[in-house]
Amino acid sequence: MRTLPVPLAVTALAAALALTACDSGGSSGGDSDKAAGCSIGIKVGPGNAATTAGDTGNVPVTLTNRDTKKCTFEGFPGIELNGGDSSWTVAHAADAHPEKVTLQKEETATFTITYVRGKSGASDSAAVKTLKITVPGGGDAQSFPWSFGDVSLKKPDTPDASVTPIQIAGD
Repeated sequence: MRTLPVPLAVTALAAALALTACDSGGSSGGDSDKAAGCSIGIKVGPGNAATTAGDTGNVPVTLTNRDTKKCTFEGFPGIELNGGDSSWTVAHAADAHPEKVTLQKEETATFTITYVRGKSGASDSAAVKTLKITVPGGGDAQSFPWSFGDVSLKKPDTPDASVTPIQIAGD
């Protein structure tokens, strides 16, 4: 029998346990509370758009559980801003702490994208055309038109924007 060094054996055991904890997608006899497989409606805006370069705008996004089973989300949504051949990933809001959010059929949750308006055509601005949203555990990303103007860039690959964690609507 071949033996593994202790650190490697521990890593292998952890990997095996992690794989057994994954949802197989099969029925376990009860309602699933995973977002994956849920039908999620996403509505972007209306936002309070920043009208002048340097102003701050907020874009609320509402998630609605369109499924008959409950869906649970935890964490931050993935937000990508796209413009032509370029894309920029939006950072998580500093000091924000995500909590588990469970939605029954037709219940809603929300998150907010906050951004600083950029000057159109400036080298330190992103000419954003679309917004791509990925809900944690919620399936494929969905794209929406971005109608809130250019976004200021902190660095060439870093937009001056952030996203809050998913939370129950109204909290």
